[in-house]
Amino acid sequence: MKKMYIALGAVASIIFIALIAFFVILPNKNNTSNTKESDSTSVSGSYKKAELVGTPRVRASGLEAPWSLVFYNDSVLVSLRDKGEIREILDNEKTRLVGRISGIEHVSEDGLLGMIVNTSNEDPYLYVYYSTSGDNRIVRYVLSGKKGSLKLGKAEVILSGISKAANHNGGRIAFGPDGMLYATTGDAGDPSSAQDRNSLNGKILRMTADGNVPKDNPFQNSLVYSYGHRNPQGIAWSTNGTMYATEFGQNKWDELNEIKPGRNYGWPTHEGKANTQGFVDPVQQWTPAEASPSGMAFYNGVLFIANLRGTVLRAVATSALQESLEYFSGKYGRIRDVVISPKNELWFITNNTDGRGNPEARDDRVMSVSIKK
Repeated sequence: MKKMYIALGAVASIIFIALIAFFVILPNKNNTSNTKESDSTSVSGSYKKAELVGTPRVRASGLEAPWSLVFYNDSVLVSLRDKGEIREILDNEKTRLVGRISGIEHVSEDGLLGMIVNTSNEDPYLYVYYSTSGDNRIVRYVLSGKKGSLKLGKAEVILSGISKAANHNGGRIAFGPDGMLYATTGDAGDPSSAQDRNSLNGKILRMTADGNVPKDNPFQNSLVYSYGHRNPQGIAWSTNGTMYATEFGQNKWDELNEIKPGRNYGWPTHEGKANTQGFVDPVQQWTPAEASPSGMAFYNGVLFIANLRGTVLRAVATSALQESLEYFSGKYGRIRDVVISPKNELWFITNNTDGRGNPEARDDRVMSVSIKK
């Protein structure tokens, strides 16, 4: 009888282990990402022309909550969210102060966010997106001087009145291939604003360099380019002009979207893929724990996406939008922004001092890595 009990116990154990294995490997039908971690043998043809190689080099360290990175001639500028500072990266991991943005209010995720340089005018401008006590706004500053002596001049408000909150402020700005200025805005804690086309929140906005409404915008006399967004923080364009945006979801799905003018991306009615008429589904989605996507850059057919909670740099080939490749998983902590340098290197910002990470001694850092030629 004792042997029978032992045998039955062994059978039960085998069944239990088999059930665990079944549920562990059971695929999630809603997750549209087929993810691999990069190594020398796993980079497929879609990624070969934008393969990252070598060990990242530290370009700057000891930064507090850096948010955005931009190149201007031979200089590299980085914004510090909480202090409202624009700093220029020098040699030996050092930086110098270019200017302080006045009137910034920082509570949680708000503060000095995105920035971009426009050199199409005789006097170059540095555009910044930041939070005040009453709103989010875009302001441009005359940028003068050379490498090592850059400074900010006169300020001009381009756009104000974007509702702000402690979080969900969007904040990424970039000039598109059409020369227009694009800005991502969050719902600022009011999900209904994303579906209200009279609101500037929960949108991707498109404007001229002076902040005016372009004549070919999808809605007459409106800066709204797309709507139904929760908290988009990354925008980039492929070689053929296709626009992509990353977006923070709430509890279910973070998104990579292909942006088309005048289209509705679903928030707050839907989060992630819904297959519902009238809404555009993401081309790829991830759980917030494996993503929380922020800045994004495009190079040679590949979108590179900075991920915060996911602590990874993710690559998505535009020829295979259902797949992704991971670099540096867990090695550098939270990653906030990623850009391609004029020398075709990939630069990225860690974001472990923003109140949600686990900073190491040299955090936060600006780092660069080579792209295989």
